[in-house]
Amino acid sequence: MEEKKSATQDMEKVLKEIGDKIEELVKKGAEAGSDAKDEIEKKIKELKENKTTLEAEFKKGKDILEREFKERSDDFKPKLEESKGLFKEGLKQIGLAFKALFAKKK
Repeated sequence: MEEKKSATQDMEKVLKEIGDKIEELVKKGAEAGSDAKDEIEKKIKELKENKTTLEAEFKKGKDILEREFKERSDDFKPKLEESKGLFKEGLKQIGLAFKALFAKKK
């Protein structure tokens, strides 16, 4: 789970860096001449589209991972409850065994 959060945080950090670089290009584009300005604006538009696509893919992947985790945890809950019951019964039997063992020594 920690690894999932770390990967998610890394992706969010990368997307933020992309957004910051786009903003930096916007500022440089405003300072450039008209020929360069058109080229820079074209690149900025492409980068924004790519960033939007990356964000959508990231959200889609994140949703899939969350759904998978929920499905898997739902699958394991009944097994964990059953194991918990068996563990308690095992402890009870061990307790009874010790009780019987010590009762015979007296």
